[in-house]
Amino acid sequence: MLPGAGAGPHSLFVTRDWVHPAVKASWDSAQADSRGTTLPAKSKECLIGMAVGWFYLSVLALCSLGSMCILSTIYWIWYWQGGFAWDGTMLMFNWHPVLMVTGMVVFYSAASLVYRLPQSWVGPKLPWKFGHAAMHLLAFILTVLGLHAVFDFHSHRKIPNLYSLHSWLGITTVFLFACQWFLGFAVFLLPWASVQLRSLLKPFHVFFGASVLSLAIASVISGINEKLFSSLKNGTNSYSSLPSEAVFANCSGMLVVVFGLLVLYILLASSWKRPELGMQAERQALLHGGE
Repeated sequence: MLPGAGAGPHSLFVTRDWVHPAVKASWDSAQADSRGTTLPAKSKECLIGMAVGWFYLSVLALCSLGSMCILSTIYWIWYWQGGFAWDGTMLMFNWHPVLMVTGMVVFYSAASLVYRLPQSWVGPKLPWKFGHAAMHLLAFILTVLGLHAVFDFHSHRKIPNLYSLHSWLGITTVFLFACQWFLGFAVFLLPWASVQLRSLLKPFHVFFGASVLSLAIASVISGINEKLFSSLKNGTNSYSSLPSEAVFANCSGMLVVVFGLLVLYILLASSWKRPELGMQAERQALLHGGE
């Protein structure tokens, strides 16, 4: 049940921490103290509606931007680079940018935002942990396929691997992603780890989660740049002359940057984080208000 649904005049307990920063100014003028004030029903519905609206508006923007990132990369490769194949030729290499954008950026971001959904605040956390781990595993599988495409192409063409800054940055990102996933699976999903160990490792897990996404975005941008420099070499159609392919690919890269910044903002916004134990009862009461 979404916040505010079916709430009676005095059945909903609202806390400042839950509300999006954009509505905290209104909050300050509507309550006498900084926490735990019971507001009139209309004020509660207004504040909650604005907070939920901001969140789902951001989710809608993310879905649109993520889809545009994937589709624009596919269109760039299909229209200007000849399409796709799985045969060791350049057409096999063309899978690399599509799979990396889809896996390392879009699917990775979706998996990272699982705990920002208000529905995840209610009830046991384990199903959401499984969803978080499964989506990250899918992102990792797509990433491995993207790496296989480029390594297999290099092998057929006798091209050295891991010589460019882009490749160093990319392989470092994938390595950290793998470590992050296995650490999360072993410590946060399996039942053997103590609460103290999880509390100790959680800040590192969160930090490296955001770091991997930032590195993935940097890898995508450097990869697009490297691809354009290698494919737009001749004088009549050089990268510096900014042909239509370069404009489109640059715009695709900027889409990835905007998408990543929005994801990082939602990840860092305290008002959208899953509550800790001290806040859990209050926010569950919020989500179940009026039932």
